[in-house]
Amino acid sequence: MTTPKVVVYSTQFCPYCVRAKALLQAKGVMFEEIRVDLDRDRMVEMMQRSGRRTVPQIFIGDHHVGGFDDMAALDARGGLDPLLGLGPDGSALPCGHDPDSSEDGPT
Repeated sequence: MTTPKVVVYSTQFCPYCVRAKALLQAKGVMFEEIRVDLDRDRMVEMMQRSGRRTVPQIFIGDHHVGGFDDMAALDARGGLDPLLGLGPDGSALPCGHDPDSSEDGPT
């Protein structure tokens, strides 16, 4: 399974941006950081994609997660790792692996 592209729209001095990036790094997830404070066009892009004007705005693949609080809540509910393509132990799932199926098949 290929891991989805993760994009974090951020600014330099945003504490929530720092926390969002730290959470992703702790999970070993690579991400693209887009600094909207350096490029007005990227700020407009972020607002069009998310419908929001605050940072961070986090996208996993085409899924808009929202800001840091949204991502932390998703993680607390156990929904972040599957979205990132991570297994229960935090490792990347092998290609074609369904975490809900038994390796031995039906009994």
